[in-house]
Amino acid sequence: MFVDQVKVYVKGGDGGNGAVSFRREKYVPLGGPAGGDGGQGGDVVFVVDEGLRTLVDFRYQRHFKAPRGEHGRNKSQHGAGAEDMVVRVPPGTTVIDDDTKEVIADLVEQGQRAVIAKGGRGGRGNNRFANSSNPAPHISENGEPGQERYIVMELKLIADVGLVGYPSVGKSTLLSSVTAAKPKIAEYHFTTLTPNLGVVDLGERSFVMADLPGLIEGAHEGVGLGHQFLRHVERTRLIVHVIDMAAVDGRDPYEDYLQINRELTLYNLKLEDRPQIVVANKMELPEAAENLRIFKEKAPDVKVYEISAATSKGVQELMYAIGDTLATIPDKPAVEEVAEVEERVVFRAEKEPDAFEITRDNEVFVVSGEKIEKLVRMTNLNSYDAAQRFARQMRSMGVDDALRKLGAKDGDTVRIGKLEFDFVE
Repeated sequence: MFVDQVKVYVKGGDGGNGAVSFRREKYVPLGGPAGGDGGQGGDVVFVVDEGLRTLVDFRYQRHFKAPRGEHGRNKSQHGAGAEDMVVRVPPGTTVIDDDTKEVIADLVEQGQRAVIAKGGRGGRGNNRFANSSNPAPHISENGEPGQERYIVMELKLIADVGLVGYPSVGKSTLLSSVTAAKPKIAEYHFTTLTPNLGVVDLGERSFVMADLPGLIEGAHEGVGLGHQFLRHVERTRLIVHVIDMAAVDGRDPYEDYLQINRELTLYNLKLEDRPQIVVANKMELPEAAENLRIFKEKAPDVKVYEISAATSKGVQELMYAIGDTLATIPDKPAVEEVAEVEERVVFRAEKEPDAFEITRDNEVFVVSGEKIEKLVRMTNLNSYDAAQRFARQMRSMGVDDALRKLGAKDGDTVRIGKLEFDFVE
């Protein structure tokens, strides 16, 4: 089974909680706070494994959650950091954030790694909060939640040569005649539903050729096999455009040539500059010679290789021409542009980090915002001192004043994330 697109959920491990502890040792009076920090949560890391060829494993496991860090302990012992969750993916995998549509990583080389969901940092223990005014704090933090997101994984085959063209123009027949690949071949459209790969043996100039599902008009918008085909063209170094010069299906070969190139360009403008070899197939049929003459009159600047994939006439010369062309093209697959940032965050605030928003849900005031929601998750609400600290932070951010301006009174319910509490003037 060939699978080239899946949607999965990934979550970095939560950080361990900080501890509240005090030294109680003989001969150590007033030992002070000794609660350790929690450990770092594990990252979800994708690693390229060239032994994999499809994304079929991700159809059966769609959730990947890294382990959380250990909680802090007494005697100022920090919790251990969690190990990363390593997920192996095939070369050619592009990882896209499902919400923002941003390309997170484009993985093409053996051993290449990318952090897809970062683990949260460990919460601080009470020894971190000691100061001259509060030498014995009963405050600790919960671990920071790990990043979580839904991602779309797309597999774009890494082949040197991609065969493109309308359905039933002879791409599969050509592949089977020059490689050991055995694609399904039949006299109906869309016989090829999944890409087929084969190695063309030319000695030192050998290359990998991909027979890709046929294109039709509107493919760039998903018509027919649409994007399932087009994503694989992006990765090839050379496009071999196969045309049914005998016009068996009654189409105009020149119009086919224009339409296929139009679909490639509309899908990705970069494909317009990708090197291309034009192949006139089915030249053994009587109508092909006249159609080729007309084609050359309409496109005099296009070099056309005449072949018959069914009888193998002209095929060997075509393979050598492809090998010569590949020798002039850099041997490196095209990759997606990935923003160069040191750390990716899932909750990307469009405003200032302290920004928040207050809405009404019937009688409940709902406060939302990146920083305020993170504070709630990292506050140990079972601790009176920690809850008071959270209240002070909320006031300093201006949440209290904003609630008053919106008409909040004593006893009104306020919700931040999963926390609900009564507003106090």
